[in-house]
Amino acid sequence: MKCRLIPALALPFLLTACGGGDSAIDGAREIPNRFGNTVNALDDFNPGSTGDSGNTAGLKANEVRITMEVPAFYAPDAEQTRRNLRIVIPDQVQVYRSNQGGQNLGSVAYSTSTGEDGHIIVAFPDGQPIGPDVVIEARYSGGGQTIAMKALAADSDRDVKVNPFSHYLVQNGLGGYSSTEFQAVMDCVNDRGGALCLNKYVWSSLADQVHDFEIDIAGNLTLDAAVSTLAGRADFAGYIEQMADYALLGPNASGTIRASSADYNSVFLGLELGPTFRDARFPGAGQWGARTAQEEDLGGAFLYPALTLTSFEAFNINVTSLATDIPYDRSTLVHGFTNPDGHQFSRETGWTRNSHSSSPGAATLTPPSEDGSDPARLLAGRALYQSITDEPGSDNNGWTRNPYFMDAFTSAPGDENQSPDRVLGSYFTAGKAIALSEQEGQLKRQETLEEHYLSVLELHLLRSEDFDMAGITGSDYNLVYLTAQFGGSNPVTFETGYGQLAGSDGALTTNNSTIYRDNTGTAGAGASLAVTDTWNIANRPAQLSSGTKNIGRLSLCRSCTESEPPLGLGAATPDGSLLAFNLNDAGLGDGLVIAGKTTSLTAPIAGDYRVQGTMIAMDADQNRLYQVANGTLTLSEGGADLTATSYRVSHTITGNTVGTPEEEVFSLGFTVAPDSDGTIQLAGGELVLNGFYTESGDQIFLVAQDNTGPELRTGLLIATLIPESTAAQ
Repeated sequence: MKCRLIPALALPFLLTACGGGDSAIDGAREIPNRFGNTVNALDDFNPGSTGDSGNTAGLKANEVRITMEVPAFYAPDAEQTRRNLRIVIPDQVQVYRSNQGGQNLGSVAYSTSTGEDGHIIVAFPDGQPIGPDVVIEARYSGGGQTIAMKALAADSDRDVKVNPFSHYLVQNGLGGYSSTEFQAVMDCVNDRGGALCLNKYVWSSLADQVHDFEIDIAGNLTLDAAVSTLAGRADFAGYIEQMADYALLGPNASGTIRASSADYNSVFLGLELGPTFRDARFPGAGQWGARTAQEEDLGGAFLYPALTLTSFEAFNINVTSLATDIPYDRSTLVHGFTNPDGHQFSRETGWTRNSHSSSPGAATLTPPSEDGSDPARLLAGRALYQSITDEPGSDNNGWTRNPYFMDAFTSAPGDENQSPDRVLGSYFTAGKAIALSEQEGQLKRQETLEEHYLSVLELHLLRSEDFDMAGITGSDYNLVYLTAQFGGSNPVTFETGYGQLAGSDGALTTNNSTIYRDNTGTAGAGASLAVTDTWNIANRPAQLSSGTKNIGRLSLCRSCTESEPPLGLGAATPDGSLLAFNLNDAGLGDGLVIAGKTTSLTAPIAGDYRVQGTMIAMDADQNRLYQVANGTLTLSEGGADLTATSYRVSHTITGNTVGTPEEEVFSLGFTVAPDSDGTIQLAGGELVLNGFYTESGDQIFLVAQDNTGPELRTGLLIATLIPESTAAQ
C-alpha cells in the first residue's frame, strides 16, 4: 500500500500537509467559477476516447485534480457539465482512510494547493493510493443546502470527479462488502502473502469508469435521490456489483493463453431498444435496432471485426490483455403513436457505418490450469470508445457507450501450441446519440438525439493461418439463428430457428418461429416446421498487409457466385467445429447464425452452465428487450433449472416512452429431451428452448420461444459450462 497512516511523532512536521486543506480552498474561492483551460466534457467530444474527459496537465505523478460536480438542485447557475451536473468549487476537501461502512478511520498524508485553473490539487507524498480504503470527501453549500460527496483517491486518470456517481461507488459499491470481504480486498491491495495481486488495479479503473456512464441526473434531485436513481439503473448498479465481485479474486486466480498473442475473427449482433427524439411527431418513441459486424474497406486495406488477446508472464504473474475493434452497420424501426392516427412505423437503413470498439485493458483468465489445457472464463470490466458519424439531416452525431462487464467462455485449446479457439459471451451496454456543434475547433454537446439500450452477442473465433474448407464441406451442422426484420406488412418481426445444415451441398432444414407487430400495432406469433433452403459456405479471403490469406473468414450464400450478394459474413474455428455468421439479407433480415458440427455423443445430463443472451418480447401495450446477464442452468437427471438475473427495457407504446433498465429475475424449470446428432430441447410450459450442444458438452446454443401470450417472447441464449462444474454425458 503506497499511502499509509502517519506515526504520531511525525504529525508536527506534517500539520500543513493533512486535514481539510482550507488555505487552498480559500485561494480557490477568489477565482471566478469558470475553470479556465480545464477540459469540460460538455464542450469537447472526442472520438477514440471514453465519455469521461481527463485532465492531467501540470500534475505531478503523485497529484490528483479535484472536480466537484453537484446536482443542479444545489447550484443551478454554476457551470454545466455532462449528465446535467454543475461544476462548483468545494468549500472543504478532506482525505481519509475508510472501510466498507464509510467510516472515517483517520487522515492520510496529503497536501492541497490551488491550480491555475481554480481546481484543488491534492498531493500524496507516498504516491497516489490504489485501493478502495482512501476516500476524498468534498463539501459544498449552495442555495441554502449543503452537500458532501465522496470519491476514491485511486482514480486512474488522476482527474478525480466527486459527484453522485463516485459517491454511489463509495457508499453502495463498497457498502455491499462484509468486513471479511473488505479485508480480502485490502489483502490483495497490499500483496499480503507475498504474491503480486493484479486485481488491486480494479479500483483505479472502476473509479474512472463510473464517469463513463451516460446517465442524466434530474435537476430537482437531492444527493440521496440521485443515488437512488443510480441504484434503480440495473445496468449501472449491476456493473458496480460485478466489478466488486471481480476484485475479490485472489493473486492466483489468473492464467494465460498458450500463445503470447492470438487474433480472433469477431461475429457481433447488437439488438437495441430505446427512445428516439429525432422525429418531432412523437419525441421519446421507442426505436428497435439491429447492429451487425461488417468488413471496413479503408481504401485497399481492410479492417475486419476482431478481438486480440495477449498474454505474458512477468515477475511470476500472469497477465492477459484484450481489445476489440468491430465495425458495424445499423438498421432501425421507430414505433410511435399519435392521436388519432394510432401506431406509426418508420424504418431507417441509411445509417453511416460505425464502430463498437473497446479500449485495451487487462483481463483475468480464470480458473488457471497448469498447462493451459482447460476451459476457462475471461473476466474484465470494459470501457467502449466514443465515435462520430454524419447522418442524413443531422451532421456530427456523437455516439457514447457505457462500460460493460465481460464474462466470456474460452474453450480448451486444440493442441499444446494453440490458444483457445473461441471466446463466447453476451452483455448489456447503453449509451446515447448526441448532436454536436463545432465551436472554435471543438465539438460541443447539444441535445440528445437517441438513447439506446443494447443487448450484445459476441462470438470470437480464432484466426487460421490457411483455413481449409475441407473441415466444413465434409461435415453436417446443427444450427440456431435469430434475426430482426424491419418493414413490410409486419413492420417489426423477430424470427428464430433451429435445424440442420449439410456442409457438402448446403441443404438446410429448419423449424422457425416469429413474433411480430403488424401495421395496426397488434402483436402476433407464428411458426413453420421443416422449412427448406440452400445455404452454402465459401472461403472469404482476407486482404491483409502481408497479402491475401484465408484466415477463417467465410461467406454464407445460396449459389456463391460473384454476382450474388452473400446472405451474410462470418467465421469458423480453425477445425471448422463452430461457425458463426452475421446475416444481412433483405428477406432474412439482420441477425446471427451459430452452427456446430453434429455429434453422436449423448447430451449432457449434469452440470452447471452460465447462461447469457438476448430475449425480445411484445404484448398489446409494450415492447420489451431483455438481457439475460448472469444466469445458471443446472442440468440433472431429473431435468433442468434456470435461474437468471436479467435487465429489462420496456417501451410503453401509447405513451411514447421507454423506461430505463430494470432488474428482473427468472426462475424456470424444464424437462430435457435430447435428440439425435447433438440436438436438445428444454420444455418449461410456456417457454421452450431448442438448440444443440457441442461434442465437448461444455457449450449449448438455444433459441427461446413462447407463443402462448399475452407476452410473446423469443430470443437466443448461450449456455457455457462453469469451469468448476463437470459436464456428465
